[in-house]
Amino acid sequence: MAQMHRREVTLVMEQVSLDKAKEIAKKKGLKPGRVKGTNGVQFTKGSNARLEIISWDDFEATLKKRSLGVYESGGWMKIMKKMK
Repeated sequence: MAQMHRREVTLVMEQVSLDKAKEIAKKKGLKPGRVKGTNGVQFTKGSNARLEIISWDDFEATLKKRSLGVYESGGWMKIMKKMK
């Protein structure tokens, strides 16, 4: 029986500016979105009926209001509470 070894991959998430997030989003065809009826924001391609596309200004205001930041690693982005 052959042994399989799993390769460990560590992602280092670094906070990026909103301008950098916009640049990455544009390359990936993503837009700022909000889960309908909530104040939760995320990136979307606009094909999910539960999400509404919002302006970048609304997206930024929500990030600031909720102390959130956009973090990136290898082109993969995640919205998380700002690290102190």
